Amino acid sequence: MAEHREQSSYWSANIQLVSICLAIWATVSFGFGIVLRPLLSGIEIGGTDLGFWFAQQGSILVFLGLIFFYAWRMNNLDSQHGVDED
Repeated sequence: MAEHREQSSYWSANIQLVSICLAIWATVSFGFGIVLRPLLSGIEIGGTDLGFWFAQQGSILVFLGLIFFYAWRMNNLDSQHGVDED
């Protein structure tokens, strides 16, 4: 029974981490690149407006950052729950 609770807490933490990463990525790619683009058009970065930058490059860079964050956090989570690779 204790092993079932351990697995349940591990998967709960995993799903929570995935949900947070997806929410951040959706906010950056859809929110900043599409929905909030008119509000961000007055701010320039790299010779273009910030909304366009998020749509073309920013969401990709945030996605790559989230991949590295997820891998790092999952390694910590695996260690905490005793399912890490040796």
